[in-house]
Amino acid sequence: MPKAVIIDYGIGNLYSLKCALGKVRFTPLVGLSKALLEQADVIVLPGVGNFSAASKRLATLKEPLVNLAGSGIPILGICLGMQLLFQKSEEGPGEGLALLEGVNVRLPCSVKVPHMGWNTVTVVKPTVLFENLETPFYCYFAHSYYPVPSERNIVCAETTYGVTFASVIAKKNIWGTQFHPEKSGNVGLKLLMNFFNFVRR
Repeated sequence: MPKAVIIDYGIGNLYSLKCALGKVRFTPLVGLSKALLEQADVIVLPGVGNFSAASKRLATLKEPLVNLAGSGIPILGICLGMQLLFQKSEEGPGEGLALLEGVNVRLPCSVKVPHMGWNTVTVVKPTVLFENLETPFYCYFAHSYYPVPSERNIVCAETTYGVTFASVIAKKNIWGTQFHPEKSGNVGLKLLMNFFNFVRR
């Protein structure tokens, strides 16, 4: 089965993500090393932690990750992991992977922050992740920041919470979800299964 390497930023519990990837038949591996990256069929940047802390932890792997992205290996960023695909964040200092152009900004103070709970995801552009999913669908969110891509055409789905923001992005071999598929029940598992099926083609 394809090996999905989950990058460990050193904070948070990655158990639910590891379990979800295993359920859809990936072989999940967790770590933060070049040797582990060399085994990857897929790279997953998980949705746990702080942008500045995570970017600091990623610094030693930034070059190999960028090279792997350029080689066409599928990369999935989840929540914070999606934000790390971009260049920087209002959350604090540090550089993202800059695989996508754009910045991350804080949710407006007109709503309760962090945004936690189920919310609607409305598809605006097709991607392989959405196969056999009815739209709109509901997924679980837990975040205070969201990305603003420079390229509007990479936005595949949007969610409204105080502001309408990109909740799914896709460009070539790179995908990102602002919600947590591993905490989004059957819909989240279907989305991850679609990712698996794409990788297996």
